[in-house]
Amino acid sequence: MSTPYPFTAVVGQDDLRLALLLNAVSPQVGGVLVRGEKGTAKSTAVRALAALMPETEVVPGCRFSCDPAAPDPSCPDGPHESRPGARRPTALVELPVGASEDRLVGALDIERALAEGVKAFEPGLLAGAHRGILYVDEVNLLNDHLVDLLLDAAAMGASYVEREGVSVRHAARFLLVGTMNPEEGELRPQLLDRFGLTVEVKASREPDQRVEVVRRRLAYDDAPEEFAARWAGEEAAVRQRIMAARELLSSVRLGDGALRQIAATCASFEVDGMRADIVMARTATALAAWAGRTDVLAEDVRQAALLALPHRRRRNPFDAPGLDEDKLDETLEEFGEQDEGDDDPDPGPDGGPEGGPGGQPAPEDGPQGDDTSARPEGGEGGEPQAGPGVGERSAVRAAEPFRTKTLSVPGVGEGAAGRRSRARTERGRTTGARRPRGALTKLHLAATVQAAAPHQRARGRNGPGLVVRRDDLRQAVREGHESNLVLFVVDASGSMAARQRMSAVKGAVLSLLLDAYQRRDKVGLVTFRGTAAEVALPPTSSVDAAAARLESLPTGGRTPLSAGLLKAHDVLRVERLRDPSRRALVVVVTDGRATGGPEPVALAGRAARLFAAEGTASVVVDCEAGPVRLGLAGQLAGELGGTAVTLDELRADSIAGLVRDVQGTSRRAA
Repeated sequence: MSTPYPFTAVVGQDDLRLALLLNAVSPQVGGVLVRGEKGTAKSTAVRALAALMPETEVVPGCRFSCDPAAPDPSCPDGPHESRPGARRPTALVELPVGASEDRLVGALDIERALAEGVKAFEPGLLAGAHRGILYVDEVNLLNDHLVDLLLDAAAMGASYVEREGVSVRHAARFLLVGTMNPEEGELRPQLLDRFGLTVEVKASREPDQRVEVVRRRLAYDDAPEEFAARWAGEEAAVRQRIMAARELLSSVRLGDGALRQIAATCASFEVDGMRADIVMARTATALAAWAGRTDVLAEDVRQAALLALPHRRRRNPFDAPGLDEDKLDETLEEFGEQDEGDDDPDPGPDGGPEGGPGGQPAPEDGPQGDDTSARPEGGEGGEPQAGPGVGERSAVRAAEPFRTKTLSVPGVGEGAAGRRSRARTERGRTTGARRPRGALTKLHLAATVQAAAPHQRARGRNGPGLVVRRDDLRQAVREGHESNLVLFVVDASGSMAARQRMSAVKGAVLSLLLDAYQRRDKVGLVTFRGTAAEVALPPTSSVDAAAARLESLPTGGRTPLSAGLLKAHDVLRVERLRDPSRRALVVVVTDGRATGGPEPVALAGRAARLFAAEGTASVVVDCEAGPVRLGLAGQLAGELGGTAVTLDELRADSIAGLVRDVQGTSRRAA
């Protein structure tokens, strides 16, 4: 077994280390979600935490880690006899992003269950994580059906495996720790709320600290055991402090004043439900125990809010996480106890190396955020715009988003689970049966019985049981929904530049992005204006990034429609090589005009026919306005082999027509 990197050797990242240690002191805090850019020691710190956790006492031989003092009465390995327990290190179980459902919850031997009535069960990762740590790296990329199983287990403290009337239940209480890079997409709100605390981590911009990170990492890579030995004393001291804080935890008093501050803070930031109040209370209590105190102070409540509320106060997917610390301080002061003086306006261990809450940059590091909004005045990269007298216009804000009609890819795919287009999936309604390819996951009982029935006499059946062989088993074929790649091709030319009009266009695209977020789609953004097109955002799961690029998009210049379509075609070609099972939906947002260069209309038509020839699903959002309409967007949709909808028809509450499926034949249609 490799020597883990010592927890105490992690440089900086104070908020991350504190959040992990608070969960080690009080597992009831509810786990940690670590958000941050790549290469910031997220995974290193999480894996190092397991070595600091106290040992766990388990029933010898139990595959489900039952506590000998209170064994699970429903344990599949039970009932357990009363005997001394065995001590072992706290389990750290890692859930891979590509794990199957059977790997997570366990597998039931269907053949033995049907033929012998025996519950032959192979435990999964949830059983291994019971009374330990379940670590999910890149948790935001986890498939939806695995997220659902995690939610159920976290809520009930148990895992259920049910196959055609045969069920197994076992306890599954674990500390859930997830890491993610927000650039690759956000989490579903239901799972986000299951994490007790969240921290934002960034690499330090301080040269001396970066030098120390490199120095320690090189020393560890050269001699892991020797490096760990140098930190053994610090590791032992932290482990002892965790044990002392656990013993003190039950003696910590959470007074009415602190509770009032907690309730007022949660109400002030308009968090949903009551879980935030409970998590804040447990976190503040753990902070007091970690500090060696038996009373919860205002500084504990403040730090608890910085850790427990940022991911709960978000009102829509495109809001940035974080808290207004001035508002937090005002609330705590207004509802603070009179006998607890607020001598230190910024007490407690909340100031990390970055100086802000949850590892975010300090205010003095953020002026460039103000400059970004002004950047479009000068153009993107100073690119000259074609056309006499046509200058680039600064970005305008998007109109209020709205609920859109459902746009889906025709046919039946086999892509990643989602909520947009029809697909053959592991979950959904049963549409047929087939022989299993590999391990059987979903039994089609009627088809299995039908396959086995003709052979009962030949197999010597002489009792009530059905003689079932492996060849009789049938896998259920299910149909659900998949996520797609939604590639937006947005016209940012001068013909779209009228402020009121462009605001409506951005509002429509933002609405479609919100729909893509809810349907778990991958998105990309291509824009065209002036003399060329550019990939503003390569295909990604981060819909937030697409919304940010859209918000800062300037307009102006000619309309190189053919360049935009060819750039989109190239993006799809590369993406098919990377992810061949994910089907694409191209959404072209334009008024249909094409200018610049020789024969711009003919070039645009030829580019559009490339999509039609490949069967790529497409829709054109017609942005033409005014009493006189040329119908150019409709002609473009015809060349693409898709459908044109106006901005008004895009609204779900529009009376212009029924919900539209994208027309045309998909290249991979069933």
